[in-house]
Amino acid sequence: MRALPLAVLGFAVVAVTAALNRHGMRRDAAHTAGLRRQLLARRRPPCTAAVDFHDIGELPPVVQRYFRKVLREGQPIVNGAHIQHRGSFRMTLESGRWLPFLSDQVVTTQPPGFDWHARISLGPGIELQVHDTYLAGLGILDAKLFGRFALAHQQDSDALAEGELMRFLAEAVWYPTALLPSQGVQWQAVDADSALAILADGHARVALYFTFDDDGLISRVRAQSRGRSVGGRIVPTPWQGRFHEYRVFNGVLMPSAGEVAWILDEDEKTYWRGRITSIEHEV
Repeated sequence: MRALPLAVLGFAVVAVTAALNRHGMRRDAAHTAGLRRQLLARRRPPCTAAVDFHDIGELPPVVQRYFRKVLREGQPIVNGAHIQHRGSFRMTLESGRWLPFLSDQVVTTQPPGFDWHARISLGPGIELQVHDTYLAGLGILDAKLFGRFALAHQQDSDALAEGELMRFLAEAVWYPTALLPSQGVQWQAVDADSALAILADGHARVALYFTFDDDGLISRVRAQSRGRSVGGRIVPTPWQGRFHEYRVFNGVLMPSAGEVAWILDEDEKTYWRGRITSIEHEV
């Protein structure tokens, strides 16, 4: 039997990869649509319709300053958001390789919920489809190659749910009316430049430290403990996000870029870097 020419083999590999991608994209699109139907079906009106600065009078001064900086009196409360990002991601903390990604995220603020759908490029024509989701009080993490072959799946653990609710709270800098006390967030003073935010949803209750810069804007959020997946186990680990490059989107001042890291022995291990390419708010 004669060996096939390398060009023919190469063409066959490309054709198979393209077919897997097409099939995987259809499967993933159906999965994404199903998650988001469930997410949006649970959405309810916000607790109040508009920003009222009388409601923030007893908050720590640094938090009051932040709200007056990024919001305006009478501004409609954000009920949901559609966010698109681009950036780079490290699959493991030991890896020196940063992989490019594009992502699309839908958020509901009442109740807290989101679905982050990312396409991470592993190489020419090879994509990893990732869903990081908080839905009905449950955390869901799925990673599939070609939208079909599961590389990771976690769901329905208390630690995962709390970790996803922490993500929702940290990312509220992109829908900041969700940080108002009228929307369920409790604030406690820490010092002149930081405050503790507490949010409960169902059985999950999380707390994050927010640090504010000299302009009164949120520059960092930090959790003393968030569940990190290590060898199939969830390990409590300090975690933080940093935000920068504030711009006005839809009449709201918010960061356009950020990065996220695990803290190991006081060393920041950044694993996500991204920026907003578009954001739409529903009010």
